[in-house]
Amino acid sequence: MLAADTNVLVRFLTNDDAAQSARAKRLLSTEHVWVSKTVLLETAWVLLSVYRVPAVEVNHNLKRMLGLPNIHVEDAVQVARAFEWTATGIEFADALHLASVANAHSFVTFDRQLAGRASKLKGVRVAAL
Repeated sequence: MLAADTNVLVRFLTNDDAAQSARAKRLLSTEHVWVSKTVLLETAWVLLSVYRVPAVEVNHNLKRMLGLPNIHVEDAVQVARAFEWTATGIEFADALHLASVANAHSFVTFDRQLAGRASKLKGVRVAAL
């Protein structure tokens, strides 16, 4: 199994460089590829910040890519939960942080908006400082 870097996923999703995009598509369709949560998080950030792709579209495209049969994502249950939680208005990065809380009894933040939105989630307690 190979592990892919953010730039490989971005080329696959944006098709902004013909040669690199073709290589990325070939790789992701023929090899078993490991995607770490950090690479997934950075990919989402690049698409949102650099390419100005709307969050809904970023989430849709990432889920579609992760649904390919030979793509393996770190902590798949947590990543799936994070995508579910984005439907409540929580940004993917925050949702992934919340879904990744393991043995902590709560997640603390200065982001009152996040704390308010997260109050509706089951399985995680968010406290605003």
